[in-house]
Amino acid sequence: MDAERPKFLAGAAENGVDKDKALEVWHLLDKFANYGFNKSHAAAYAVVSYQTAWLKANHPVEFMAAVMNCDIHLTDKLAVYAEEVRRGLEIEIVPPCVNRSLATFSVSEGRVVYALGALKNVGGDAMRLVVEARGDQPFATLFDLARRVDLKRVGKRPLEMLARSGAFDELDPNRRRVFDSLDALVAYSAAIHDQRGSAQVSHFGEAGDDLPEPRLSPVDDWLPNERLAEEHKAVGFYLSGHPLDDYMGPLKRKGVMTLAEVTAQVERAPAVVKLAGSVSGRQERKSARGNRFAFAQLSDPTGLYEITVFSDVLEQARDHLDAGANVVVTAEAPLEADHLNLLARSVAPIDTVAASGEALALKVYVQTAPAVDLVHSLLERASQEAQVRSRATVSLCLMPEDSQNEVTMDLGQEFPVNPQIKSALKSLPGVITVEDI
Repeated sequence: MDAERPKFLAGAAENGVDKDKALEVWHLLDKFANYGFNKSHAAAYAVVSYQTAWLKANHPVEFMAAVMNCDIHLTDKLAVYAEEVRRGLEIEIVPPCVNRSLATFSVSEGRVVYALGALKNVGGDAMRLVVEARGDQPFATLFDLARRVDLKRVGKRPLEMLARSGAFDELDPNRRRVFDSLDALVAYSAAIHDQRGSAQVSHFGEAGDDLPEPRLSPVDDWLPNERLAEEHKAVGFYLSGHPLDDYMGPLKRKGVMTLAEVTAQVERAPAVVKLAGSVSGRQERKSARGNRFAFAQLSDPTGLYEITVFSDVLEQARDHLDAGANVVVTAEAPLEADHLNLLARSVAPIDTVAASGEALALKVYVQTAPAVDLVHSLLERASQEAQVRSRATVSLCLMPEDSQNEVTMDLGQEFPVNPQIKSALKSLPGVITVEDI
């Protein structure tokens, strides 16, 4: 365009066009050349834009399900759409389920039903096998599923993703047990379908029905934070909850804000803020001066955001910004062109921030004797598996429902404790409450 400018102005002068008018027209052409198309094309875009806006305004559930089907294999886009569905439109998303979901996104009772085919590393054809075998009769148990679906044709990897996502929760809520039992279930299913295909007749009923059901793996379920991490591997983002849910109370007392709160504050004036986030990714770059900086993608229960980390902070914070880490970021938060531009000043592990000033002892009130074993088992597992720096002494107070007496016992050692572990303790059967002391 720069090369054409003198030719255009010369031609305009030869045709008697005023120089100022010629420059005015040239600037219009120059701007149009950056990105433009003819009027008929623009008109078609306008019609499609109007139709799209009308559909979203009047049929938001159906519209969003259709949009998500268009990008069913693009996890990054699905994460953005799911955020719009839940936060922007306040529409419920039904999590993936072998008894309710189709291979594609669908609509049920004003809710978007998550697609089995949208999980990572599963194929649409494999998920259609499950849906077709289900028909109008929901699966009753995992063994019922294995008898009706040839799990060998579905494949081990897709089944793992279904287990991680919670798609089998209606059949067995212990996701870890299902995950660890998949080999046995696939072998059981294969034996049944091979026997049916052999045209043999059984004296005990339909071919394959007399085969004994395999024993499921006798393991405890994943801890809540582990369940979310496994779900993230399958879905690509947090769907049923968020790793920071249990932290929001303790963090709020320490002045840590949510993304929604930060956005509302920055709309009034730029600020230096503290916000928590679960890291989903990090890309490092090198500046013209040779200094390394990074863009980190994080999320909290109210949304997704990105933060820029310059070299001085990156050197100190790199180990805290691996995918899956939970952190608290102190950041400058100016608003530029209606976009929140976060610049990191410091990054700290979330447990370090949440634990500061917290009680160093925990008291767990239980109502039944079996709950004592469950509490001890969970704490032992947390000691082995959880990367938690804060520790506390733990005591148990047994309060039987049929007695006025209380029995208190000290477990005699320190255990890792953070808001997630406290929440897991509260969810155990027979546990009444958990208190800091």
